[in-house]
Amino acid sequence: MKLAIFSDTHGNYPLVLRALDETGPVDGIIHLGDEIEDAGMIEDIVDCPVVKVAGNCDHGTRAPRELKCTFAGVSFFITHGDAYNVKAGLGKLREKAHASKFGVVLYGHTHIAAIEQVGETTFVNPGCLHKASSTKSFATITIDAGTVHVDIIPLLEVLP
Repeated sequence: MKLAIFSDTHGNYPLVLRALDETGPVDGIIHLGDEIEDAGMIEDIVDCPVVKVAGNCDHGTRAPRELKCTFAGVSFFITHGDAYNVKAGLGKLREKAHASKFGVVLYGHTHIAAIEQVGETTFVNPGCLHKASSTKSFATITIDAGTVHVDIIPLLEVLP
């Protein structure tokens, strides 16, 4: 199973579509909030499930702020991250993951891509695709027989 992970797109959904073209077929897409409307537009275009959570900039949405899901037998905790104060570190998120024994924790909010292994849990921040960001990235997660492999994929925005 292959998943594409995006966060903090802030209206730059065309770059998400380009990223999907470059990465090839995926079995699902996860959007970690901040312009959840982008996830809705993507959902209308792609032919795979789109899982989405709301971020701190997603006012008035009915989307959940966090989700617990299982993909290919691996338990995931999905959040934007602001409620766990991730800009100050992953302490609160680590506590949540440890208490619930999640295999993968996905978060955004910091706009900084990161992969961190803590015990049995892999923490992934795909970075952001905000137009104003000097570094744009997303992540792919491949799950094969219970083994999780994560890649952070940088993107250069091509200007017309």
